[in-house]
Amino acid sequence: MVSSDQRRRQLARDKYQRQQQRREEARRRARRNTVIASTLAVVLAAGGAVWASVALTDDGKKGSDDVASAPSQTPSAEPTKAQPEPAMSIDKKATYTMALKTNVGDITVTMDAAKAPHTVNSFQHLAAKKYFDGTKCHRLTTSGIYVLQCGDPKGDGTGGPGYSIPDENLNGLGKAGADGTVTFPKGTVAMANAGPGTGGSQFFLVYKDTKLPPNYTPFGTFDAAGIKVVEEVAKAGVAGGSGDGAPQKAVTIEKATVTKK
Repeated sequence: MVSSDQRRRQLARDKYQRQQQRREEARRRARRNTVIASTLAVVLAAGGAVWASVALTDDGKKGSDDVASAPSQTPSAEPTKAQPEPAMSIDKKATYTMALKTNVGDITVTMDAAKAPHTVNSFQHLAAKKYFDGTKCHRLTTSGIYVLQCGDPKGDGTGGPGYSIPDENLNGLGKAGADGTVTFPKGTVAMANAGPGTGGSQFFLVYKDTKLPPNYTPFGTFDAAGIKVVEEVAKAGVAGGSGDGAPQKAVTIEKATVTKK
């Protein structure tokens, strides 16, 4: 017959064993998550992600917003969810203007619907829904590539509209050279992505000639006044002193509007 003391000891041992099992399971989950995170970081790096989203990211997601000490050589963004892109509603033969009113100055982007109809249509759709209003330009690079990246509603490189648009006009800047790159001239506006056919809402403004693989849809140009605005942001540098990360001089798109010229 088991005494009450023996019973209490047995119950205590059982409780201890259950606690140990729970701790071990927690350790296994932590190790598994670490492996997954490490693997994801490698995959994103291979795909040219900047934030462990950027992944640049969708949008995310890449769940980390750590900034690399050295700039990634690609403007990437998180892949978006598999929802249909907006129905085509623009005039594909027309030119459209996207006016970005920011806290540091206005930037006017001229978009070519004939060369990038899906991209321009998406921007018109998103701007009409005030998607960009109040969003931050989350990434600045000041070494290797020279871009200010915007268009993420989360402000950390992991956001997107929930759909993807196809790549367009990839030959618009010429044929790639022996190094596999083309020059994105100062004043170019192009789409960030996480691989072929994964463009969402994130875009980048080139403030100094930049060599990149021809994998990013160039869909327009921005005006001289806008270039000066972005150059001033670049002059202030990256937060933390690295060459790639959040701009020291914070940039917020207060309002974005798209109109047909």
